[in-house]
Amino acid sequence: MEIKGRAEENKICPLEVAVNTISGKWKIPIVWQINEGKKRPSEFLRGIAKVDRRVLNQQLTEMVEDGILTKQSFNELPPRVEYTLTELGEKLVAILWQLNNWGKLLIPEDGNTLPENTKAQNYSE
Repeated sequence: MEIKGRAEENKICPLEVAVNTISGKWKIPIVWQINEGKKRPSEFLRGIAKVDRRVLNQQLTEMVEDGILTKQSFNELPPRVEYTLTELGEKLVAILWQLNNWGKLLIPEDGNTLPENTKAQNYSE
């Protein structure tokens, strides 16, 4: 009985791993910006309201480490860095489109009232 309990404790839940990988206030907006063709951190700063450069860099680094993005540094002055989606990142975009469509089901037909504690950001434009 004890062994079974320990085995269940050590079991990895793919859904939990996925949610933890994309958790972070700016990760989904960053992925969306890259999907729309933006590649440079300065473009992300302009395209995402209120994101701090330090937090942006931290979340970009985490997504590179998680295999969602690739980072390319160019040997030029001033320094230039570009980010692109990996194959795994492209799969995430497909899932985000599905999640976006599901989110539309949660919005009342009049489109004016959202459930309490819900802030909407339109990623479908």
